[in-house]
Amino acid sequence: MLTAIYPGSFDPVTNGHLDVIGRASRLADRLVVGVLLNSNKNPLFPIEERVEMTREAVKNYSNIEVTSFDGLLVEFAERESAQIIVRGIRAISDYEFELQMALMNRRLKPNLETVFLMASEQYSFVSSRIIKEVARLGGDIGGLVPPSVESHLRARFQRS
Repeated sequence: MLTAIYPGSFDPVTNGHLDVIGRASRLADRLVVGVLLNSNKNPLFPIEERVEMTREAVKNYSNIEVTSFDGLLVEFAERESAQIIVRGIRAISDYEFELQMALMNRRLKPNLETVFLMASEQYSFVSSRIIKEVARLGGDIGGLVPPSVESHLRARFQRS
């Protein structure tokens, strides 16, 4: 059974993420979406809420699991018996960073492959950071995130 991991902070999950998730789910028997608890970042949503939003967004896929993790990605991949790491690439700047990470991961775990999936055109500009900023300023993010995520964002910024 081929298991792939798609890691990210998913703060929040966007339709760009879901595009990569959907395509990656066709490449593996089992896709684990790993929501990263990164102590170096200050996320808008707590880890439990990010996992919940991501699970809601992928609930129609039978071969996708969503879980949280912290620490080294290669150790998480090993715990999940994954052979592949999936990463989405939007632009050349993404590739430079992702290449460094892929090479380090290969050094740490030589049998773990990284597969890059290009973002679909309609999502190539979408990032969680931009979505949060537009939502914070009251802009329209419809079509860029799942409706449930849009609701979470509206609720979060109404409290602010």
